[in-house]
Amino acid sequence: MVREQYTTTTPGTSLERPKNEYVYKIGIYGWRKRCLYLFVLLLLIILVVNFSLTIWILKVMWFSPTGMGHLRVTKEGLRLEGESEFLFPLYAKEIHSRVDSSLLLQSTHNVTVNARNSNGEVTGRLNVGPKMVEFHGQQFQINSKTGKPLFTVDENEVVIGTDKLRVTGPEGALFEHSVETPLVKAEAFKQLRLESPTRSLSMDAPRGININAQAGNIEALSQMDIKLHSSDGVLLLDAETVRLPKLPEGTRGGSSISQGLYEICVCPDGKLYLSVAGVGSTCQEYSRVC
Repeated sequence: MVREQYTTTTPGTSLERPKNEYVYKIGIYGWRKRCLYLFVLLLLIILVVNFSLTIWILKVMWFSPTGMGHLRVTKEGLRLEGESEFLFPLYAKEIHSRVDSSLLLQSTHNVTVNARNSNGEVTGRLNVGPKMVEFHGQQFQINSKTGKPLFTVDENEVVIGTDKLRVTGPEGALFEHSVETPLVKAEAFKQLRLESPTRSLSMDAPRGININAQAGNIEALSQMDIKLHSSDGVLLLDAETVRLPKLPEGTRGGSSISQGLYEICVCPDGKLYLSVAGVGSTCQEYSRVC
């Protein structure tokens, strides 16, 4: 832009006309201006693309003021609707399902639940694998819905808190060591059998042992000896008929005539034998079996 200055003079005076003063152009012109416009256009395009991608991500991830997708943020915590997949460990104080559905934890390998103390050490671990369920901890306990302990396991003992322990296997229950229980009972209309295939079977009780069969027989079979011992008391056989069919019959030097009546005698070592009954005791006469 060119600006010229003019001066006025009075007649009769001669002044030199001043030279023209130039004002140079101010601004960006030429290729610099075109580069600036191109840079602003590029920034505008990037802004539009970023805004479009942000809108697309919000739409795909289902962002909302209350959460993202199936995840909802409530006053009680986080709520997930439907199936969810976690690629890394999940830390939570409490996990529960909806009132009308069950909670399913599923994995292609195993499901592991760890409990840690304040130092980060694992104090309890539950591992559900494809072939085995393992628990590591000081104590394992199963409670009823009322809080009653039903099953408790620790390093010292196993406690079953139910009123009745039922074994439904066809081979029964196998115990490698001693068993302490107040009652052993079979199911209705089924037999109860206590058996030791290779060793002895011993039953001890400080106040007596009661063997009762209300609708059947009681049999005691042994390869060796059967001993009934009472440390302080008597051995009582209370029945209408007591039969000892295989007792040996005692003998004496001469011939004896039996009318089918015998007397039960006892040797000093406790062995029982039969002797022909007489007017008096004949145990001494027929004691050669001892």
